[in-house]
Amino acid sequence: MSQSEMAWRARGACNGLDASIFYPNDDDDPLETNADEARAVCAGCYVRVACLEHALASHERDGVWGGATERERRKIIRQRRRSA
Repeated sequence: MSQSEMAWRARGACNGLDASIFYPNDDDDPLETNADEARAVCAGCYVRVACLEHALASHERDGVWGGATERERRKIIRQRRRSA
């Protein structure tokens, strides 16, 4: 992990919180509303964009990163590919 990546992670609103918040069990919830708690934390985070970009660049499969679930991140990637 690079020094700059460690720096933004240390400033994240999620730092020190239980990681399970960001890995909700959405098996029973097709609309992913179980991710609402994580999204609320991310909404007020100063490094949300850096976190989301990291997840997009490294193809994170699980969890909520930068306020986006896996499904939402796949959608962002598709939209970016179309506009490129």
